[in-house]
Amino acid sequence: MSRIFEALQKSSAGKAGGFTDFASALQEPLPKVVDASASLPATDFDDFPTLNVSPRPGSRLFCLTQRDSLGAEKFRFLGVRLRQLQQGRPLKRILVTSTIPEEGKSTISANLACTLARKRQQKVLLIDGDLRRPSLNRLLGFDRLKGLSEYLKGEAGAREPLYRVEEAGFWYLPAGTPPENPLDLMNSARYNALIERLSEWFDWIIIDTPPVLPLADTSVWTKVADGILLVTREGTTRKRHLQRGIAALDAAKLLGVVINSTHSTEHDNYYQHYGPAAKRSPDQA
Repeated sequence: MSRIFEALQKSSAGKAGGFTDFASALQEPLPKVVDASASLPATDFDDFPTLNVSPRPGSRLFCLTQRDSLGAEKFRFLGVRLRQLQQGRPLKRILVTSTIPEEGKSTISANLACTLARKRQQKVLLIDGDLRRPSLNRLLGFDRLKGLSEYLKGEAGAREPLYRVEEAGFWYLPAGTPPENPLDLMNSARYNALIERLSEWFDWIIIDTPPVLPLADTSVWTKVADGILLVTREGTTRKRHLQRGIAALDAAKLLGVVINSTHSTEHDNYYQHYGPAAKRSPDQA
């Protein structure tokens, strides 16, 4: 199960250890949100091709395969916190990254997109922003698809590589075929124009990006993100990696940390008694 922390810490590269408590920052006045719905272009979202999710065994897509589980509940809680933050600040493009590979950022991204999409009046887009080693196709059970790299190379239009994921309720922009020069493609006017267009079409954009430390790709995504979630994995992420990862991110955009694959049973026992799947006799109610 995943244990999700609220936004209770931010980084400060100039301070010892790279950490600073920013709980008080959540109490500060935030800029007024501008409603951009009036400028949303007339777009028929039903025209996008559809895909059916076929998650592999052990994929940990709680929001689709275990909707009454503690893991799914944790993602619902994360979705609520993000919507609360969105009421007080411009927050639409959420970057999900990690310090090193194999920390579960793609799983977090897919579950979060599915959770946000449960609010049907809001349109959610999931982007596989890892052009080097994309993993969302495999996680969701899709074959190779045209995507972001084809668009950036001029081989597809802005609408062409977008897909509607029926059961999950969100739209999906795959990474496409890994290119030889991902950084060159992303540092282009075509990339910026695409992000602006998608921001007009969708209420939430969840971007699964490469890890922070080995590559520079995430720094390009960070520039267009409104907020960042940093994924760590219990038993995998080392303290020095976490410190370096936080220091490499924009502290003003860091929303919080998602701790993945924890082994504590305390929350599981509590949820068994109080969760929606709990079976209680009348005298226990």
